[in-house]
Amino acid sequence: QVQLVESGGGSVQAGGSLTLSCAASGFTVNAYFMGWFRQAPGKEREGVAGFCGGGGTAYADAVKGRFTISQDNVKNTLLLQMNSLQPEDTATYYCAALITPGPVCGSRYAGLNVAVWGQGTLVTVSS
Repeated sequence: QVQLVESGGGSVQAGGSLTLSCAASGFTVNAYFMGWFRQAPGKEREGVAGFCGGGGTAYADAVKGRFTISQDNVKNTLLLQMNSLQPEDTATYYCAALITPGPVCGSRYAGLNVAVWGQGTLVTVSS
């Protein structure tokens, strides 16, 4: 069964850290451009971080310097290390396997071509 399952969400105070994990099954993560997205209440889903090809990564301006995306090809898992969390980071976080690099990789990737979405994990940051 092809699926992505996120874990690691929860509640944390501002300034704290969380690590999200996304386990893939039915496919290998290194065959896709893996990425993280988030959706806050009342807002559209937005790209947070992603792999852009050749091992390169990109981040939304709002999380640069605080979040780090990584991929473990042996465990077939995608990770998102989130530091210095702020209340505005509160959202449901989704991992995704993309057929082409996501918009976070630059304006020439404006389209979103997702093969698999995870179910999401909620991150709540209190002030």
